[in-house]
Amino acid sequence: MKKSPLLSIFLIVLVDVLGLTIILPLLPFYAESLGAPPAVVGMLVSAYAACQLIAGPPLGHLSDRVGRRPVLLVSQMGTFAGFLILASARALWMVFLARIIDGLTAGNLTVAQAYISDVTTPENRAKSFGMIGIAFGLGFLIGPAFSGYLAQFSHTYPIFAAAGLSFTSIICTYFLLPSVAPSAALETGQHRISQWAAYIESFKDGQLGPMLWQFFAFTFAFSTLFSGFALFAERRFTHNGAPFGPKEVGYVFAFSGLIGAMIQGGGIGSLVKTFGEGKLVQVGFAAMAIGFALLSGSHQISFLLVAIAFLTLGSAVLRPSLTSLITSRAARHRQGMVIGLMQSLMSIAQIIAPLIAGLLIQKRYLSMWALAGSLFCAIGWSLIVATRSPVQSLEKPAN
Repeated sequence: MKKSPLLSIFLIVLVDVLGLTIILPLLPFYAESLGAPPAVVGMLVSAYAACQLIAGPPLGHLSDRVGRRPVLLVSQMGTFAGFLILASARALWMVFLARIIDGLTAGNLTVAQAYISDVTTPENRAKSFGMIGIAFGLGFLIGPAFSGYLAQFSHTYPIFAAAGLSFTSIICTYFLLPSVAPSAALETGQHRISQWAAYIESFKDGQLGPMLWQFFAFTFAFSTLFSGFALFAERRFTHNGAPFGPKEVGYVFAFSGLIGAMIQGGGIGSLVKTFGEGKLVQVGFAAMAIGFALLSGSHQISFLLVAIAFLTLGSAVLRPSLTSLITSRAARHRQGMVIGLMQSLMSIAQIIAPLIAGLLIQKRYLSMWALAGSLFCAIGWSLIVATRSPVQSLEKPAN
């Protein structure tokens, strides 16, 4: 019996996520140390996302044609180069350059998800996508805590650690990940549809379209949280009489990672079988909306942790369930294209949300920042109710 490649892709994603989560709590403070106000920190996150928006769909399309493995390797090499430039940055423009290079090649997660779609059956897809959730949970458990510890000695130590992990992921992909042949059903000749026409067609689909808008609402809320939380916490919370810094923010992210790992490790597959993916999407949006609402009024660390618990619960069940629904609706030979489209929606959210978050935090509208995230979660939940789309029955994929 042929060995499943899911373990290999899980290890690769885990190493990539560890690199990401090491950088995540540090980057806002790193940029601030080079003179960036909160609004410019938001622009830094937006610049990375804008590059993802440009490069994401072509990378997804390319992986449909030449295979996932070579595209994944190129993407990982770009991430590695970006980390090295970031570690050597002596001015703010070098930080922007590092994030732009990383963003233009940031197809790691996109291609990994397409790879999972290639090697799994529809009934096992949510469980398989849950592996990415486990990787994120473990990454957020280990990476931010490690970053917070290393940042006590130097802001560059965590970045070099992330670069080392990025290089490790390249080695793992090259030696461990089996190649998967591109789909034989690629559209050619008169049946080939332009990339933009395919996107429009996806949004016009009565079931796929609403789910894509739900995905946008989720990613907007998620981007609002993680692009602004470090600067929000620095201005809202204190520990031992001092404002939150990389160490405290890293430990909060680690707490979130622990909860995420417990939820995903408890079996997203069992939750799907018990409640269905559609119900989990609803629960996820509701939990995140509550978490943001709690965060908007919290000034004590205990309330902060409760809010983070709700936010983590919501995203842990929502992301794999909604991703599974969307990819199940898409035809097999368009898996890469649809996941590339999802990456584009996420990039658009990551362009807009950090700009808004940075401006709100710079003006010290801290509660308004949190309520903006809650609003988009409520919109995502209302889209399910308003469309009444039969998200549990997706036997017939879009052509």
